[in-house]
Amino acid sequence: MLGKFILMLSALVFTIYGVVCLFAPEVAAGYAGLEMTNGNAYAEIGAMYGGLQTGMGLFCAIGAVHARHTRSALLLVALVIGLLAFGRLYSTLTGAGAVTAYTWGALGYEFFTAAVAAIALRQMR
Repeated sequence: MLGKFILMLSALVFTIYGVVCLFAPEVAAGYAGLEMTNGNAYAEIGAMYGGLQTGMGLFCAIGAVHARHTRSALLLVALVIGLLAFGRLYSTLTGAGAVTAYTWGALGYEFFTAAVAAIALRQMR
């Protein structure tokens, strides 16, 4: 039950945000305070924030609906989102300047999501 909850939440968040960023990469860049100065930047933001997150969201949905994929989807969320949170925290602590509520909100969501996915995985044993 906990696993299906976090997978459905992740499916919603990643798919919706991913589709928005796929078609409007300036949304993600704006939230993060990034300036896109050429086509490479649009391609990168569209791919990483758009394509990758949409794919993760859809796989989370598959894991929530099909029991044979639940464990794999939870492992994906725990590892990828957990390391995303770690990378963001490390960069926040070692970076040159202050961060905004965007970064703190993302950190909270990422640590929560990774922890719940890890707990759900442990419960499946």
